[in-house]
Amino acid sequence: MNGRPVKDKVLVGAVRAAYGDLIPRGRSPLLALFITLDPGDLDVNVHPAKAEVRFRDGGAVRSVMIHAMQSALATAGHRASAQGGAATIETLMPTSNSTASVPPYQPYQPSNITRGMAEMAQAPFNAFDATGADTRAHDVPLDLDLIDRPLGAARAQLHETYIVSQTRQSVVIVDQHAAHERLVYESMKKMLANGGVSRQALLIPEIVELDDEEAQLLLEKEKELAELGLVLERFGRGAVAVRETPALLGDTAIKPLVKDLAAEIANGGDGLALRDRLEAVCSRMACHGSVRAGRRLSPQEMNALLREMEATPYSGQCNHGRPTYVELKLSDIERLFGRR
Repeated sequence: MNGRPVKDKVLVGAVRAAYGDLIPRGRSPLLALFITLDPGDLDVNVHPAKAEVRFRDGGAVRSVMIHAMQSALATAGHRASAQGGAATIETLMPTSNSTASVPPYQPYQPSNITRGMAEMAQAPFNAFDATGADTRAHDVPLDLDLIDRPLGAARAQLHETYIVSQTRQSVVIVDQHAAHERLVYESMKKMLANGGVSRQALLIPEIVELDDEEAQLLLEKEKELAELGLVLERFGRGAVAVRETPALLGDTAIKPLVKDLAAEIANGGDGLALRDRLEAVCSRMACHGSVRAGRRLSPQEMNALLREMEATPYSGQCNHGRPTYVELKLSDIERLFGRR
């Protein structure tokens, strides 16, 4: 602060608010924050060593700081932490006394996840379709027009969960659910800022049974939920009828969504600002409406997801702050095999 190191709760709160859902719960950001302020707007005499300060208008300072930090974070675009790729390489590096050998062949048995994910919600942007494809490496030719893009050209889908793409200098592995969750979340936040999320009416209202307390909490937030595209009303004791859902979520499972939202609102507390609560609910909705692990994607769908990630702020992290992709540099991969 004006060239002196200081401690201040307002600034700590601003940093946490600015990073928001970009870091996992329980983790803290590391940054250097330099602030220049008119000395007249600052009281430096609240601590004998002048290590703490008091602002004349703490609210205004907090608002400016949050906006500035969010703008700086947004310039990073889709980037994820570079540490993910480095940590992966370190894990894969063989030790000097390694005697590992190729494991014996075991017949493949499909997992419960693979068998149970036959019907997935349709993705909310046009490049996705509901048909999917049995995507394997040899099915996806290299698209030279895309290889120079930041996230490259899709080459394969592994375990019906991870998209593998190629750039000129790296291999990128994308968690399809985590990535799409961020895309849906950011779309919902943008719609919310522009007046509300577009809705789709249900032909037959969905009745969701809840505890009396949960139903009451949802009904108290009826107006806010309508802004998010979820229109519901009371349906007797301990139940609500859902009449409209966010169009962005497609054909999502309504009952789990509503119950999850009730839990989110119950855990939100009264201390959170309305916008913070709404964005937390947006995050929950986005999770329910995203492409799930276990859904097969066509090459066109995979490349569409990569292009959306490149165009969407904060797409390097999911709504919970975890990375959506890991980039492995070709030079590091070559080191794994002693080529460098």
